[in-house]
Amino acid sequence: MLIDSHAHLDSTRYAEDRAEMLRRAADAGVGAVLSIGIGENPLEMHQALDICREYNGQPGMPQLYSSAGIYPHSTVDADEATLAKLDSLLAEPEVIACGEIGLDYYHEGAPHDLQRKMLIAQLEIAAARKRPILIHCRPKDNTTAAWDDLFVVLEEHWQHTGLGGIMHCFSGNYDQARRSLDMGFLCSFAGQITYPKAQDLRDVAAKLPLDSVLVETDAPWLAPAPLRGQRNEPAHVVHTAQTLAVLQGVLAEELGEATTKNFQRLFRLAPFMGN
Repeated sequence: MLIDSHAHLDSTRYAEDRAEMLRRAADAGVGAVLSIGIGENPLEMHQALDICREYNGQPGMPQLYSSAGIYPHSTVDADEATLAKLDSLLAEPEVIACGEIGLDYYHEGAPHDLQRKMLIAQLEIAAARKRPILIHCRPKDNTTAAWDDLFVVLEEHWQHTGLGGIMHCFSGNYDQARRSLDMGFLCSFAGQITYPKAQDLRDVAAKLPLDSVLVETDAPWLAPAPLRGQRNEPAHVVHTAQTLAVLQGVLAEELGEATTKNFQRLFRLAPFMGN
């Protein structure tokens, strides 16, 4: 069994076939999906939870969990009411994580100081609700400023909680990966690990302990190499898992079992039936 640890199930790109897409995931061996609650703006944070409640319990579907958070570039649209909404969402039992939150210095958008301020505010809410966090960190080109600033914030405002989290769509170097693990994070790898030019990232993934990694799609984006350019969906996490299994030197079944246990351990979830 596999878990897709990061998918944007509320994307309008699934509007016409969301149920069928979820059934394809289950048929591919995906037992659970973490539905990311950032929406197109903070007013849509609740949509991921709505999807969980709509589809959980239906036959032939994976188990769905939800997150809620304010994306770095959406921080310009955030205010006290937005933070209060986040707090209320994190109180819901299906909402097991705060995110994706973090820093994005790649695109021109929210000022960096505002991103850091709102990240800290969300860390405080997540800590009070005892929810692990999902971190988005994207530096500009080959600079390290985003990572450097992120670690400063996490060391001061998060590490002491012991709640940990996930470095979503990890694309950093080995030192950044090790630093993340030392702070209680798991590194989650998406479809880009399958791309021909991603050898540096594959080298990092190969060095990490098996109990520190996850797989994800970041669907509908980042379809793995065999399907690159197409709309991504949770069923396609199988391709990423196969690549990561080779890098880790284990069978695909062992990789699936390990990443599932890693996910359950982080979020303190009971094992699934048959797991």
